[in-house]
Amino acid sequence: MNRKAIAWAFYDWANSAFPTVVSTFVIAAYFAQGIATDPATGQAQWGWMQAAAGLCIALLSPVLGAIADAGGRRRAMLAAFTAITAIATAAIWFAKPDPSYALYALLCVGIATIGFEVGTVFYNSMLPQVAPRDRIGRVSGLAWGLGYAGGLACLGLCLVLLVRPDPALFGLDRGQAEHVRATALLVAAWLALFSWPALVALADPPGRKPGWGEAAAQGLAEIRAVLRSLPQQRDLLRFLAARLFYTDGLNTLFAFGAIYAAGVFGMGFEEILLFGIAMNVAAGAGAAGFALVEDRVGSRRMVLLSLCAIIVLGAGLLLATSTTMFWALALTVGLFFGPAQAASRAFMARIAPEGETSAWFGLFALSGRVTGFLGPAALAVVTAISDSQRLGMATVLVFLGLGAAILATVKGR
Repeated sequence: MNRKAIAWAFYDWANSAFPTVVSTFVIAAYFAQGIATDPATGQAQWGWMQAAAGLCIALLSPVLGAIADAGGRRRAMLAAFTAITAIATAAIWFAKPDPSYALYALLCVGIATIGFEVGTVFYNSMLPQVAPRDRIGRVSGLAWGLGYAGGLACLGLCLVLLVRPDPALFGLDRGQAEHVRATALLVAAWLALFSWPALVALADPPGRKPGWGEAAAQGLAEIRAVLRSLPQQRDLLRFLAARLFYTDGLNTLFAFGAIYAAGVFGMGFEEILLFGIAMNVAAGAGAAGFALVEDRVGSRRMVLLSLCAIIVLGAGLLLATSTTMFWALALTVGLFFGPAQAASRAFMARIAPEGETSAWFGLFALSGRVTGFLGPAALAVVTAISDSQRLGMATVLVFLGLGAAILATVKGR
C-alpha cells in the first residue's frame, strides 16, 4: 500500500477502540452493573440510548455526507467528528457509579456514538482517493483487519493497566470505579493519538471551496438529487436494500452470540469474554486474509461468499450439541464476518458515482442503521413464542439469506 493508504488504514486502528471498549466490553457493562439501578434497567436504558443515537445517525449521515461533497471538506468534517467522539468519550470519566449519573453517562456515550458513526461516513468516502480501483478491496480489507487489531490492542491495555490490577495502578480508587472509568480516557487518547496520520496525510482536493452556508445549500440540493436518482440507480438501490437485511443479520449475530453461548452451553463470564476476543481475532484475520484475493474475486462476490459461508456454518451452530463444536464453528464463522463488512465498504466505493461518494456513503450508513431494530425484534419474538434460543437465533439466517438473495441480483464486481 502507498503512504496515503497506510495513513488512511490507521484510522481504522484508531477508531475501533471505541466500539470495542465503550460499546461492547467495558463501559457498556459498567453502565449496566455500576451506574444503573439494576442490570435489567441498565440494559433497557442502554438500548433506548442506542436507538436514539441510531436515529440521529440515520438522519445526519446522508445530509452531512452531501455537504462534505459540495464543500470539499471531508478532512475537516472527519477531524470535527473525531474530536466530538474523543471529547464525549473522555467525559465518561466523570460518570460515577451512582444512578444519578445515568442520564449523564447515556448522553456522553450517545454523543460519542453519533460522532463515531458519522465520522466513518467521511472516512469511508476517502477510500477511492487513497486506493487505485484495482486495489480498493485489498486496502479496505487490510484496514478492517487492522481495525480489529487496534480495538483488541486497546482493550488489552485497558485490562492489563486499568481494570485487572488490584490495588489499582496510578492511585485510582476502585471503590469509585475509577479503574473502569479511566478506560474511557485511554480510548479518547488512543483515538487522538492514532487518528492524526489520516488527518494530516489525506488533504482535500485543491481548488475553490465554497463557504459553509453555500456548501450546506449545495449539499442539500445534492442529497435531494441523489434520492431522486435512486430509482434509476437500480444496482445501488438493490445493494443498499440487500445491506439492510444482511447487516441486521450480522449485527444481531454478533450482539447475541455471547447470550446464546451462555444460555445454551452454560459459558461463564470469563469464557464469554475470551469467546468475544477470539471472535474479534478471527474476524480481523479473515478481513485481512481475504483482502489479498478480494480484488481478483470482486467485492460483491466476496460479500456473497462470506454470507453463504456464514449461513451454512450458522446452521451448523444451531445444531451443535457440544461446547467444542460450538467453538470450532463459531470461530470459523468469525473468519467470514470481517470480509462481509470490509468487502461491502469496498463495493460501495467501487459503484458510487464520482464526486458523490460522501452522500452515497451517508446512505450506506443509513442502510446499516434504519432497520437495525428488526433483527433483535424478530429474534426476541421467535424466542418468546418458541421458548427456544436456537429457534430465535435461526431468524439471523433468514435475514442473511434475504440480503444474499437481493445482492445476487446486483451487477458489478
